[in-house]
Formats: sequence, structure tokens, C-alpha cells
Amino acid sequence: MSDEEKPKRGSSRAAGHSGSGADPASALELSALPTDRLTSADAYRGFVMFLMMAEVLRFSAVAKAFPESSFWKFLAFHQSHVEWTGCSLHDLIQPSFSFLVGLSLPFSIASRQRRGQGFWHMFLHAELRAVVLVLLGVWLRSTHASQTHWTFEDTLSQIGLGYVFLFLLGFTSLWGQLTAFLVIIVGYWGAFAWYQLPGPDFDYAAVKVPADWAEQHNFSGFMEHWNKNSNLAWKFDTWFLNLFPREKPWEANGGGYSTLSFIPTLGTMVLGLLAGGLGRLTVPGWKKLLFFATAGVACLGLGYGAEHFGICPSVKRIWTPAWTLFSGGWCFLLLALFYAILDLGKFRGWAFPLVVIGMNSIAAYCLAHGFDAYLSKNLQTHFGPNWARLLGEEYATLLHGGVILTLLWLILFWMYRRKVFVRI
Repeated sequence: MSDEEKPKRGSSRAAGHSGSGADPASALELSALPTDRLTSADAYRGFVMFLMMAEVLRFSAVAKAFPESSFWKFLAFHQSHVEWTGCSLHDLIQPSFSFLVGLSLPFSIASRQRRGQGFWHMFLHAELRAVVLVLLGVWLRSTHASQTHWTFEDTLSQIGLGYVFLFLLGFTSLWGQLTAFLVIIVGYWGAFAWYQLPGPDFDYAAVKVPADWAEQHNFSGFMEHWNKNSNLAWKFDTWFLNLFPREKPWEANGGGYSTLSFIPTLGTMVLGLLAGGLGRLTVPGWKKLLFFATAGVACLGLGYGAEHFGICPSVKRIWTPAWTLFSGGWCFLLLALFYAILDLGKFRGWAFPLVVIGMNSIAAYCLAHGFDAYLSKNLQTHFGPNWARLLGEEYATLLHGGVILTLLWLILFWMYRRKVFVRI
């Protein structure tokens, strides 16, 4: 649930802001958060953001130090993205974040309507939010690049590109949202299937796909339509991304990511929108839980079946329709788990560290994508370059990452205690 689900209490802690959120000149707000929130949504969001922040632990480096350890191999796998098809726990971060955006929207709309905001006021705010999300994602990607460039693969950019469409769907019926979801995934599947396959002389090496990688991961037959950097989304980016100023022409993304993935990502957000719509209904909690669990199993089955029967592979990097279904199924099941424990079972104390993160997800996202390097540099400055080797060379990256992760959480905890929450 977003920071706008309920009427706000208290005053903004940002100088010059009223805390009302109505001033379109200010997209980012720091405001006091209401106390009546859906705890399961905050905890789920916090869990997802924690997984992202925990990248600094670098389990893969520890796994290399202990090549015979199945324990560290398991942790390293689930802290990494799969090469193409398949799924790890880390691959569920972006779908969950997108799903929760959709889940929050019905509560946000209801809260704004209670405060007397009309449709066009909310629509302009949605447009502004979309622009800020897109540009923030572009900026975060540029900070990690060797040169300034325009790319729209970041999670925030992908959400922003589809957010206005999601907002409009928030005013439609359940059947309208289901119809939109089907149009998105079937239409996107059809567009890829329609796109002409590359010829046998296609040079994959020229589009950053080494021969050994292609031999191991590329598909054959009908599913070849979803091969890396030879599909419809890649072709679109060879035109679209070269419309922006760059030092040299764009040829391919090394990871296979694409701008058009925002369309099936919108499908994931619509699944969250459906879940959020149910969350607002006055029905017993066990019925909501049953819906979440049933929807999760159904989506998992459909996504797995699409790949198993050769209809569409499940690939997160280009967000195939099968991946939308498969990952959406996991999102429903994770939501069901958190809802059962926190909202139905009322077992909430253990989730407090996650709620601290989840209530400031945008701040957590930005801290994890930029401030971690600043903290790392200062630790070396004040404690020397070898401070993390106190537990031995094998665990140096783990100790280093653990300290960074703790400091990031303490910053978020300080913001929580001060009732400072970053919103877009």
C-alpha cells in the first residue's frame, strides 16, 4: 500500500512543503506517514527492498572462496539473476516491486477521493509521478555507467512508462482490468511471434551475444522469437534509443534488457491492481487469502505451461508474457503469506525491520543504488583498506557488505523515527 492510502496526519518535515501532496511543482515529498496502513504490504515491500539492498553482501564472492560448499552456492544463485530463462529469488525483486505499485493504487485513489480531489487533479499527479519515475531511473542508471546515456531498463523507468495507463485502469471495473491484462500479454506475445526471425547468417557476436552463450541459452524452433538481442524489443531499441544523444550509436544491451518491457511490466502491475481491488472489498479475510493463493497457483501453472509446451519462454530480462504470469504467481503467493501472518494472524513484531524499509521504499532504492559506494569509501578512509579482513580473506566481502547494509538500515530507521518518508 502506498504512502497515500489514508489521510495524512502531522506536518511535513521538508522545508517549504505543506504535506498535502497537491503542489505539482514538487514531485518528491517528505511527509509524516499515517498510522493505519496495511502492514502486510509494507512488510512484503520491505522484504523485496531488503533483498535488493543485500546485494552488498556479495554471496558469490564467498561462494568462490568455498567452491565445494553447496550452502554458499545456493545463496549465491538466489542473489544473482539467471542468464536467460529460469528464475531465482533475486529475479522476483522487480516483479514484486511492480506488483506492489498496482496493489497500492486502489487505496491511493480512494484516499485522494476522500480528500476531495477530482479525476483531473489525480490524473495530472499521475502524469507527474510517471515522468519523475522515468527520469529518476535514467539518472540512477547513468550514475553506474562509464558515460552519460539514455536507457529505460531501470525498474523505476519501467514502472513510470506504464504508470499513467495503470492509473486509468484503476477507474475501470474488475472485468475491464482482466480484459486489459489479457490484451497486454496476448498482444505482446503476438507481436514477438509476428516479428521475422533472424536469418542463419545473423551475427550474434555483433549484438553482444558471444557464440558460447548463444549455444547454451538461445532457443530453437518457435521460441527463437525470444532469443537475446534478435527479437522485436531489441529491434525497437535500435531505433528508439538512437533518437537520444549518445557518444556512439546504440547497438545492443549486454544483458538483453529492453525499453518495451514496460508493456508486460504493466501486466504485472495490473495483477497487483486486481489484488488491491480485492483488498478494499468488505469480505472476510480468509476469502481474500484464498483468492491470493488461488490466483498465485493459477498464474504459476499458466506461466510454467506456456514454456513447457513451447508457446513462450519465461525470461525476466525481456519480461515475456510467460514471465509475467510465472512471476505474478509468486507475487500473489508471497502476498498471501505476508497477509496470512501479519493481517490475519496479527504476528507483526518480527516484521518491524522490514516495515522500516517498506515504508520508505523509494529512499531505500536510491540509497542502495548510490549511497552504498559513499559509505564504502568512508569506511576505507577511516578504518583502512583491510578493515573487512578481520574474519579472514574469505569473508571480507561478507563483513564489508554486512556493515554497509546495517548502516543503510539505520539511516532508514532514523527517517522512520523522525517520520520522514520520501514519496513520489
